[in-house]
Amino acid sequence: MSEIDSTSNNPSQRQDRSALIAVTIFPLLVLAAGAAGYLLPDTFTPFTGQVPYLLGIVMLCMGVTLTPPDFARIAKRPWVVLLGLVAHYVIMPLAGWAIAHALGLSPALAVGVILVGCAPSGTASNVMTYLAKGDVALSVSVATLSTLVAPVLTPLLTLWLAGSYLHVAAGSMFLDIVKTVLIPVILGVVIRLLAGRWVDRISGVFPWISVAAISLIVAIVMGHSAAAFRTSGLLVFVAVVLHNGFGLFLGYLSGKAARLDHRARRALAFEVGMQNSGLAASLAAGHFASMPAAALPPAIFSVWHNVSGAVTAAFFRRRPLPQAELATAEPDREEATLAG
Repeated sequence: MSEIDSTSNNPSQRQDRSALIAVTIFPLLVLAAGAAGYLLPDTFTPFTGQVPYLLGIVMLCMGVTLTPPDFARIAKRPWVVLLGLVAHYVIMPLAGWAIAHALGLSPALAVGVILVGCAPSGTASNVMTYLAKGDVALSVSVATLSTLVAPVLTPLLTLWLAGSYLHVAAGSMFLDIVKTVLIPVILGVVIRLLAGRWVDRISGVFPWISVAAISLIVAIVMGHSAAAFRTSGLLVFVAVVLHNGFGLFLGYLSGKAARLDHRARRALAFEVGMQNSGLAASLAAGHFASMPAAALPPAIFSVWHNVSGAVTAAFFRRRPLPQAELATAEPDREEATLAG
């Protein structure tokens, strides 16, 4: 058997290749969707009301990828997972507020940036952690818990940090997050428990359904915010790059400060720096519909954090782990999923 044939039949190599394809194609599709929304706003804007349903599809796909061991891991390492959760909901909301204030963003743009910061972990963070040879189990645990507590923390943090810019209906936001995030995730978990074999058989489809739904969300939101992009696109891009960069760096630093191993530090970098910008876009479109600019930062963040995440993962991947940590990296391979 040739070396190429041996590689192609190696499950680890195939999974590496699939993950690399996913994080390469995903940003390109989202970028294309954003361009389509900007160039053809009249085509996508009428579908603004469908954004919450599209987000629900994404979260349902996340739910079906979760298994009982995912929740058991939270109980096994509660303080480490809690550290990741606190780092996520402290660093990104405060960084969003600080950047909006420092750049003198308009109220609508400031709310959009803060909303991104107050969202739970992003849907591709697990794949980035896997590619970076990070602690995927920790990544899945933090992403799961941050999503489950989002109905409470996202509205409260948004009210606290963005209330001085615009009126924030925290109660209504709580109900919307329950409907578009919590219920679909729980439904997905139930489907997985009742029809696990069927789910496993078609598991490869769920990441691409998520990609399609997120791309449509970006196209719709960008179409809705096309006018704002023409006037403030560059400024928002600077804000998004700073926000995401601070998240990745400070997330890693929080793990280092807590003396976690290198794999855990890499996981926290992605769990803090990558946000569920689809949720932020949905909330902006639903709660600040009279100010389309509020949805612009989430739309740009959706594209940028996948690009920066892939670059950061490649950087980490080229930096060897200490020998003692290499043995524990292999069992994590099957846990990375784009919808998780």
